[in-house]
Amino acid sequence: MCVQVKMSKRRSAALTEAQCVSLLLGCVLRELMSLKEVQKNVLLVELNGLLQTDDKIALKEITRQLHLENVVGDKVFGSFAENLAFLLEALKKGQAFSRPVLFVLDEFDLFAHHKNQTLLYNLLDVSQSAQAPIAVVGLTCRLDVLELLEKRVKSRFSHRQIHLFSSLSFSQYVDVVRAQLSLPQDFPDPKFSDEWNHSVTKLCEDKSVEEILKRHFNASKDFRSLHSLLFLAVSRVSVSHPTLREADLLEASRLISADSKANVLHGLSILELCLIIAMKHLNDTYEGEPFNFQMVHNEFKKFIQRKSHTIHKFEKPVVMKAFEHLLQLELVRPVDSGVCKVQREYQLMRLMLEHGQVMEALQRYPQCPTDVKQWALSAFA
Repeated sequence: MCVQVKMSKRRSAALTEAQCVSLLLGCVLRELMSLKEVQKNVLLVELNGLLQTDDKIALKEITRQLHLENVVGDKVFGSFAENLAFLLEALKKGQAFSRPVLFVLDEFDLFAHHKNQTLLYNLLDVSQSAQAPIAVVGLTCRLDVLELLEKRVKSRFSHRQIHLFSSLSFSQYVDVVRAQLSLPQDFPDPKFSDEWNHSVTKLCEDKSVEEILKRHFNASKDFRSLHSLLFLAVSRVSVSHPTLREADLLEASRLISADSKANVLHGLSILELCLIIAMKHLNDTYEGEPFNFQMVHNEFKKFIQRKSHTIHKFEKPVVMKAFEHLLQLELVRPVDSGVCKVQREYQLMRLMLEHGQVMEALQRYPQCPTDVKQWALSAFA
């Protein structure tokens, strides 16, 4: 690693995959940092886009991890680049070279949202220009991460991308499930351990369980997702039924695949549900173009006047209040998230629900009026 950081011309790379890349790199780094030569020479700096939300916070974290708080002191720097250059200069050992520094940027795509992408620009610029021996590794789940980079940042990136996708087969996936659920041989209660492991083996051979696991396998081969499923299933074990059953896994699957937005719809009032349907019709009519409250209100009024005999006629301020509640629930979002000078009735919005989610919620909505269901099912209002 020391030789690579000092001599390599391409010192930046992006690792992309489903979700487990952080865990994988963590294991590699622990093994690497256990070597005496690496411990003595290489400095590791780990940043996370969820924690270091701007460049100022990131720079403080870099200073802390490099143990350079006393060196920086009360110095005033003109720019981020000057501050970073000073920190790297402070790492110099003797006259000829600096200690190699490995920067690991988890949630790399979030750093691309920082103002002017200053942190990324300076780190990649230093790594490319050989001002100091540093390497930059970015971790992200987004395959389109390079599209987020500004032109000047992209030009300093080595364009080395390592895509990590799971090559696990379904039979191997089932073996992992069996291994995760099985109790070890040195379990204190051998009799219970044998019964439990036998029930796990029997469970994994069940056809309905196989269908559940296949559905999750096709959706995601990620072990964290699998662990969430198994955790929910195991949490249903009790004194009354001390072994796992097919029903436990079925309920766990239902809970983990539940649509949170569709569940929110079940708690809406009839008025709010009608506004959602009005927005759905506007989406159908104008092919997904943004709409405003006034358009939604007009659509709702047309429904009340022509087709509904079961819905009360609400005053406009009441309808506006219901619309604002949908906005708070983030079922509707403004197109322009900045400060908008347009009157709120005419501010452009988008519906954050799919057609299927609305229709599923309507089917499950308790005592939903027939007029409302028919309105939702019609092609146009």
